[in-house]
Formats: sequence, C-alpha cells, structure tokens
Amino acid sequence: MNKPLGVLVGIVVIAGVLNTAGAWYTGTKIEGELKTSIEEANKEMAAQLAGSATHGSIELVSIETHLYSSTAHYRLTLQDDAEGSDPQPVELLFVDHIEHGPLPWSRIKTFKWAPVMAVSNYALEKTPFTEKWFAATKDQAPLIGQVTLGYGRSVDGQLELLPFDLTLDDKTRISFSGLNLSAQTDEGAQHLKAKGYMDYLKLLAAPADTAPVSIELSGLTLASDLNKSTYGFYLGQNVLELSEAQLTSGAAQSVLKVKNFEYTGSASAKDRLMSGRLTYSLGDVTFNDKPVGSAEMVMSASNLDIPAMQSLLQIYQNKFQPQADGTLPKVQLTPAEDTQVQADVSTLLAAKPNLALEKLNIKTTNGESQLSIATSLAQPASFELPPLDVVKQMLTSLDAKLQLSKPMIADLASVQAQLAGQTDPKQIAQVANMTSELAGVMAVQTGLANVEGSNILASLNYAAGVVNFNGEKMSLEDFVTLMGTRFGGVAPQ
Repeated sequence: MNKPLGVLVGIVVIAGVLNTAGAWYTGTKIEGELKTSIEEANKEMAAQLAGSATHGSIELVSIETHLYSSTAHYRLTLQDDAEGSDPQPVELLFVDHIEHGPLPWSRIKTFKWAPVMAVSNYALEKTPFTEKWFAATKDQAPLIGQVTLGYGRSVDGQLELLPFDLTLDDKTRISFSGLNLSAQTDEGAQHLKAKGYMDYLKLLAAPADTAPVSIELSGLTLASDLNKSTYGFYLGQNVLELSEAQLTSGAAQSVLKVKNFEYTGSASAKDRLMSGRLTYSLGDVTFNDKPVGSAEMVMSASNLDIPAMQSLLQIYQNKFQPQADGTLPKVQLTPAEDTQVQADVSTLLAAKPNLALEKLNIKTTNGESQLSIATSLAQPASFELPPLDVVKQMLTSLDAKLQLSKPMIADLASVQAQLAGQTDPKQIAQVANMTSELAGVMAVQTGLANVEGSNILASLNYAAGVVNFNGEKMSLEDFVTLMGTRFGGVAPQ
C-alpha cells in the first residue's frame, strides 16, 4: 500500500472510530434532550394558548435507542373546552427516526460534514382521525419534517405538508399544492429565522340551498427574522405576501379578485419600552375583471411599557377574552385585580406612548381617499379629577385629517350594488351617484366636514387644551358641548 493511500485509509478508520464513539455518546444523551425539548415546547404552547378555551400538550410516548439511531413516538393532544360540556380531545401521533451524530448518514451523503448531535426525521402517523388525510395523499404521511440538532442546541428544521385533492362530501372539495416551511434557531432559540411557501389552496363548497362558493389563494410566502426579548417573546420582522386571492360567489358567480396583498410587521424594544409598525397593502382589486382599486394602511406605536402591557394582557385573557360563541364572560375584577389594572394603566401612560394610524389610503379608478390619526398620551396627576381635566392631562396631542373622495365613494357604491345582485347599469350608476352626493350633504349638515370640489374634508387638532376643528379654534369644553349638541348629547358637567 502506497503512503498516500495508507494515510487516507487511516483517516477513514479514525473518522469511523470517532463517529462510533460520538454516536454512542449521542445515544446516551438523546432521551434527555428530547424530554427537555418537549418540556420547553409545552411551556411555549401553554403561554401562547393562555386565556383561550384551547389547550394542548406534547408527550413522549416511547423511545428505542440503538448505537447509530433511535426511534421515538410522540402524541400531540389538543382540546377545545368551548365545544360543549364534554369536549373530546384531538390526538395526533408522530413517529420520529433519529440519526445519532456526530456524522449522520443523511448529512454525509449531502456533503454536510459539520458535526451535529442528531438528525430527526418525523412523520404524522395514520389513525382513525387522520385516515382521510392519508387517503388524500395516497397513503403517504401528509406531514413530514426534518430537524437537525447541533451540539450547542442550535436547530435547523424543515416541515412539509404534502399536496392533495380531497373531496369531503358531494358538495365540498379542497385542492392543496402543499406547503414548505424552514426555520433555524441558535442556542436557546434566541434568534429565529423562518420562511415558507405555498403555491395554491382551492376550496369549493356547493350548499344545497345557496349558490356555490369558491376561494382560491395563490403564491403565499412567509418570512420571519426575530430575536427573543428579555421578556420572553420575539421581536423583529414578519412578512406575509399573497400573489392572488379570488372569491367566486352568488347566483351570477361574481368574481372578486385581489392581487399582491402584503403584510409587514416589525417590532423592537429599548430597555422596557417597545415600538412597532404594521403595514397592509392591496396592490390591485378587481370585480368581474373590472378594476376596483388599491389600498394601503400603516399603523405604528412607540414608548409602550412592556411589563404593564403583559400584566394587562394577562388580566384580559383571564377575565374578558370572548368565548367561542363570541359572547363576553360575565365576570368582575377582584379588588386586587382592579388595583393592578389602575397601576398598569398609570405605568403605560407614564411612558408617554404614541399611537398612530399613519396612513389609510383607498384608491379607485376615479378617486383617492386618505385618513391619518396621530396621538400622544401622558399620565394624569390623578384619575379622580373631573373627566375633562383627566382628558386634558392625559391627551398631550391629537392630529387627525380626512380627505374623502366623492368619486371614490361612487366607485365603491357601484361595486356594492353589483355584489347585492344589481345588474342594470343605469340603476347601478344612479345608486353610486346618490350615495356619493348623500355623503357630502350629510357631512355638511352635521358640521363634521366641508366639501371642496369633489372632496369631503375634515381635520381635528388638539394640544394644550385648545381644539382646532376644521379651522375653528375652541376650548376642549366648547368642543365637547358642540359635539353633544350636534349628536343629541349633553354638555359636560
């Protein structure tokens, strides 16, 4: 044997020995790592579902450990307590084939040589509850995934929902392209990156007593880049993009189509204060292939006290969150909870939060409307003061502007008439014109706005106890009296 070949063989032998030793070491740790991961997942699930009627858990049912691999079985249980007096839990079973590190074969054959603790290959198992799903995917596991666990507890995972065509009954059909998700986290899941894509989802329902309805979603993209805050939740950026959504409904099978929907959410924190911004946009809306318009909305907030918000959210979830049927629970705050709410609200206001609807733009073929609202708040000296004095101290500033286009109102009224089943062009045009003109007349008669050309305009500004309403300055007391008079109320006491 020549020297280079001997060196190569030696390296391979040494690598094999080290891999065997590493696999044995990993095998001794894998059950403990799984239990730790499941405990963390159950804590996270409980936190996310707190205050709702739904609760769930993940359980390690069994594990068989060998030198180079292990096989684990998990049970995911979900239950909705709002479903009657005796709700039945939903159970999903998973099987997991785990390859031990440091060099699992699935990584070697794809030329990934960095050592890892384990590679998990999991799949949904067939049960009476999931057998229709399996039938739709031709008896393949409809949900599969792979997770690579690093020695530093970093995670690199992929999840796949398989495509299917499923006929639930003679009136309902679902067609699904499949969905792919991937996510990566570092040690302790302090940094999370995720992305996903779905080509299409189609739902067709044909009830016996109404016209068929179909919904089609195409080109769904998801992306997140997040960091865990010191308060236990993630901050960063989330993006959702949908290339096209289509709704077909009614006796005439009218088609409402939305293209290029985008949602972007971002949040950050400095010390105990959080800031955030949400953007929604609709690139193009059509009705029966005729252009309707586009829209954009931007909201923002800053100087939000995180501990105070968490405390208020916890009380809301425990006491006031609507039930499954939409009704509010009939409960009252205890004296201790009432004191806590007052303290949390005071803390929130002491941080001087800013809230804004930066932009709400709706643009149609013939007009464009805009609305913006910005407000700054502060902590009043006492909530026991007269209401107007509390408002004066709590509301540092308010600025609102509205430009409402009458041609835009007519365009939307025309679409509404067609959705209601109107087909006569003359009738549709008449309804559209009457609606837009009536909006202008009502705005002037109530004194809430002015009409300039084809636009209805309104503005409201408040600072230092002075209100500027559509160019007319007055005290806050006079403004409240004016509004009370115009809407049948009473003057402030």
